[in-house]
Amino acid sequence: MRMTGEEFAASLGVARRTVASWHARPEVVLRADMQRVLDTAYERAPAAARARFAHHMNQHLPAPEAGQGQALTVAIAIVVKAGHVLLVCRRDAETAGITWQFVAGVVKPGASPELAAVRETLAETGIHCTVRAHLGSRVHPVTGVLCDYYVCDYLAGDATNRDPDENVSVIWAPRSSLTRFIPPEQIYAPVLDAIEEDHERPA
Repeated sequence: MRMTGEEFAASLGVARRTVASWHARPEVVLRADMQRVLDTAYERAPAAARARFAHHMNQHLPAPEAGQGQALTVAIAIVVKAGHVLLVCRRDAETAGITWQFVAGVVKPGASPELAAVRETLAETGIHCTVRAHLGSRVHPVTGVLCDYYVCDYLAGDATNRDPDENVSVIWAPRSSLTRFIPPEQIYAPVLDAIEEDHERPA
C-alpha cells in the first residue's frame, strides 16, 4: 500500500512495534481479531495494491503441494458487447505504464476466479456480466502478476465509474480500436482471438 511501517500501523490502529514483530517473525499465527483487521485492510485496499500483494506472494511463497491451496491470482474479465470491449482507465501511475486495462480482481485462496471477475466488473463499472469461457492463464509481461482470463457476455447495466479513487474512466472501446488503448504486445493472444470470434458470432 506504499505506506511506511508507522503509517500502516496507524491505519490498523496498532502499535508500530506490532507491525515490526510481524515482519521479524512471519511464522507467527495472529489472533483471530487481528487477522480480521488485516483481512478488512486487504479488502479495502485499491486493486493495484492487491495486485502488488499477489505478485509478492507469488514470488516468495513456495509452489503449493498436492491438496494445498493455490497462490493468489488475478481474474481478468474481457466483457464484450456488440463489437465493443469494456475497459477501465486506472488512476494508479505505478503499474509500469499501463493505463487502460480490462477489469481485474484479485482472487483470494479458495475463491472462484470466475465469480471474482463478475463481481469486480459490477463493483467497478456497474455492468452485470456472465462468464462464457476461460481463455487461459499467464504471468503478465509487465506486472509479473499471475492472470486468469475470462471472456464474459454483457447482461445489463450502464458503464459508469463506480470506483473513482482507483479509476479515471470506464468505456466501451470499439473492438477495432482496442490496440489504441492497450499495446498489442501486452494483450494475451487468446483475448484477441476471443474478441474476433465474438465479432463473427451471429447477432
